[in-house]
Amino acid sequence: METNTIIIVCVAAMLGLISGLVISKLREKNNASQVTKNAKRDANSIISKARIDAEAIKKDKIFQAKERFLELKSEHEQVIQSREKKISEVEKRTRDKESQISSELSKNKKLSGELEFKINDYNNRSTLLDKRKEEVEKAHKSQIKQLEVISSLSADDAKHQLVESLKSEAKNDAMVYIQDTMEEAKLTAEQDAKKIIINTIQRIGTEEAVDNCVSIFNIESDDVKGRIIGREGRNIRAIEAATGVEIIVDDTPEAIILSCFDSVRREVARLSLHKLVTDGRIHPARIEEIVKKTQKQIEQEIIEVGKRTVIDLGIHGLHPELIKTVGRMKYRSSYGQNLLQHSREVAKLCGVMAAELGINPKLAKRAGLLHDIGKVPDAEADMETPHAILGMQWAEKYGENEEVCNAIGAHHDEIEMKSLMSPVVQVCDAISGARPGARRQVLDSYIQRLKDLEDIALGFGGVQKAYAIQAGRELRVIVESEIVTDDKAGSLSFEISQKIQTDMTYPGQVKVTVIRETRAVNIAK
Repeated sequence: METNTIIIVCVAAMLGLISGLVISKLREKNNASQVTKNAKRDANSIISKARIDAEAIKKDKIFQAKERFLELKSEHEQVIQSREKKISEVEKRTRDKESQISSELSKNKKLSGELEFKINDYNNRSTLLDKRKEEVEKAHKSQIKQLEVISSLSADDAKHQLVESLKSEAKNDAMVYIQDTMEEAKLTAEQDAKKIIINTIQRIGTEEAVDNCVSIFNIESDDVKGRIIGREGRNIRAIEAATGVEIIVDDTPEAIILSCFDSVRREVARLSLHKLVTDGRIHPARIEEIVKKTQKQIEQEIIEVGKRTVIDLGIHGLHPELIKTVGRMKYRSSYGQNLLQHSREVAKLCGVMAAELGINPKLAKRAGLLHDIGKVPDAEADMETPHAILGMQWAEKYGENEEVCNAIGAHHDEIEMKSLMSPVVQVCDAISGARPGARRQVLDSYIQRLKDLEDIALGFGGVQKAYAIQAGRELRVIVESEIVTDDKAGSLSFEISQKIQTDMTYPGQVKVTVIRETRAVNIAK
């Protein structure tokens, strides 16, 4: 009984369990179906939304594609238009070229026709000319035979007599021509020479240089004077002993005077004082040290000045000693004219004048630059020897050209001139020295020379007034018209110029101008 009960309970439990499982499965199925429905619903909504978004994106992309298409279309149309424009221009140029070519072809055709016509005409004329030439030769031969029969001379004998007669006539004509040419050359030589000199002077310009025997050393205050003098004058004595320059310290405000005939020594003293004052240490040992350094600096500067000068003038191959001598000219003067500037001016004048005369301008420049090197003495120089001869000896010593040496030695007529370059150097030296403002003279001698010029003119009969003008380069003479006639005015001018030439010493030339005028004066009342 109990067993059946247990079985029944077990069966009932089994049935309950089965029914529970069935019920749970049914519920799960219902839940799954519900979830599936919800998922389908959500999926449909997502799909519908995606379709809507896709449509919107599609429309947007289509719109963008249309805009891009329109842009590309516009760019393509522009490119096509530009290409069409270029094509039209090319076609136009091609048409123009074709028309030009056609016109050229027509011209060429016309010219070809004219050329053929001229060729034919030339051929015809050439044939006619050959025929006539043959006829002329035949006639010439017959005439020669007739002349030989008439004159009883052969053709060779007649030619010989004709040549001899022509030779004599040619010699006579040549002699006449040579005489006329020589006379004309004599008349025009002086005028042409003056033109060459004037053109040379106009083409050459140089600064006027004035040198003297003193230099001014400017200082900031008069307190520096005491430091330069030193205790009991030891500093100033040390400077004078080291440089050979006299130092004058007076009441002149903010200035010290350096006096010496040697410009190089004055420049050494000036630069040394400048260095000492700038440095502030002024004592005898320091002075000697500074002076030695300054002397070396000046020597180097002299060499550099010489090198720059020869480079500026285009002179090559000059000996180093001569270059150094040229540099030393910077610190020399002649009649108040700086020697280097004078030599540079003479060199330029010589180069231009030599080019005008067909002489080697480089050699002429070389001679002009070196013509006064004898004025720069060295320790071994004989001071009694004229500077022209001394300069020539130096030039020969350092291997200068023979013409250059002769030009240096002969520019003051110490030796005979052997080439055309020598008078060129002499003339250019005179031009540079006689140029107004080139050289300074003592005022008293300058005024006396002008008075002497006027007195010489006033010593002639019929001279009313005389005026020396142009710094003594011209003398204007006013004569009395009742005493001096027009013909006599010319001879009077010549006589006065000759009197000046023989009685006076002067640089350059003096132009004598005689003025004669007749005045008729009446008074209206």
